Amino acid sequence: MQRPHPLPRPAGLTGLALALTLALGSAGAQAQSLLELYEAAKNYDATVLAARAQARSAEFRAAQSDALLRPSVTATGRGDMTNRERSIGVDGTDNNLNARADARYPLFNRGNAATLQQARKTLESAQADLSAAEQDLMVRLSQAYFDVLASQDALATTRASKTAITEQLASARRNFEVGTATITDTREAQARFDLVSAQEIAAENDLRTKSIALDQLVGRAGVTPSPLPPAARLPATEPADPEAWVGFAVSAHPSVRKAALGVDIARLESAKAGAAELPTVDAVGAYSANKALGSRPASPGTVSAATLGVQLNWTLYNGGSTQNRMKETAELEIKSRNDLEAARRTVSQSTRQAYFGVQSGLAQVRALEAAEASSRLALEATQVGYRVGVRVNLDVLNAQTQLFQTRRDLAKARYDVLMGGLRLRLASGQLRVEDLVGVNALLAR
Repeated sequence: MQRPHPLPRPAGLTGLALALTLALGSAGAQAQSLLELYEAAKNYDATVLAARAQARSAEFRAAQSDALLRPSVTATGRGDMTNRERSIGVDGTDNNLNARADARYPLFNRGNAATLQQARKTLESAQADLSAAEQDLMVRLSQAYFDVLASQDALATTRASKTAITEQLASARRNFEVGTATITDTREAQARFDLVSAQEIAAENDLRTKSIALDQLVGRAGVTPSPLPPAARLPATEPADPEAWVGFAVSAHPSVRKAALGVDIARLESAKAGAAELPTVDAVGAYSANKALGSRPASPGTVSAATLGVQLNWTLYNGGSTQNRMKETAELEIKSRNDLEAARRTVSQSTRQAYFGVQSGLAQVRALEAAEASSRLALEATQVGYRVGVRVNLDVLNAQTQLFQTRRDLAKARYDVLMGGLRLRLASGQLRVEDLVGVNALLAR
């Protein structure tokens, strides 16, 4: 099966180079790179921190299960004092000190062996959850990052459009004053100016909202993302076969891995239920010492004893509890297998959708690039026509609006393609830090 290629990254980028990149990024006060913000977010995001703590706790839980296959020793101690008062004879006290140590070592216990394997599977499941949380953070951070860039572009194009409309409004007013144009041109330009002013206010608020969301995600204030240069070449999707992505997703996606581990855990639970019908065998040993003290010890001196043996425990009948437990775990095992199949179907569908979404986004970028060039030429032709009197002011305003809207849509489409690539890797369970390195390499330094 062909493994999906990561997004392009600078040649020879090693761990040291990555660290230098982060250091240089943090030193610059102008903009923060995507990598730098990810390093901050993964140590701040509550979801990732919770998944990380859960994975660490699973390690200790697995270590606890190791004790089931190791010997156990318990110690007890006791002291007694008896005061004897006799009607005939001599009064006195009988004191006894007793100490005992018991040891047990399991020789045969199928249930404990299954419990130990379950703990290992549970640890792997927690690690799969941590991997999913980290991949999800990469996408959430990237989306917030590009949302800010898209809002900045939208605000910039709105202000550029406002500047162009302002110039057109001034031109219409001059032409009206000298009698070469009607009041209609001025009113049309004024209406368009008022509209773009309202759009500017909305764009400013949208940028403010998106910036707050990015700041909250990384735990910093005033984050400024590095822009994506217009000349940046968007990466192609490799391999260019959706079934290759699906094939990898159904075997490596964290949710599929977790569901597969759930099947293993359910199977082991069935084994534990069946083990209740089997005997358990333990090696047992004990050592005890008793010392009599007092004025009238019952048995003066110290008595010690040591025993060593093998103990067999076998439940012959428990009211049908074991048989019903076995039936219960068998049904739960069937459920876990269906959960695994559902997980595979879900990731297959989401991976195909993500793949075709990237392809559609690339096609849309190419179409918008052509539309931007055509709109620019159309505006230039309309301005010439307006100056020679074959076009009216409204034609120029419409051409300007079309050009700036196309530029705004093109910028957002480019961000959507990059996000689509990351979401495709998330859908297939293959999103890694190296993919962020590739995206970060496209951003302006």
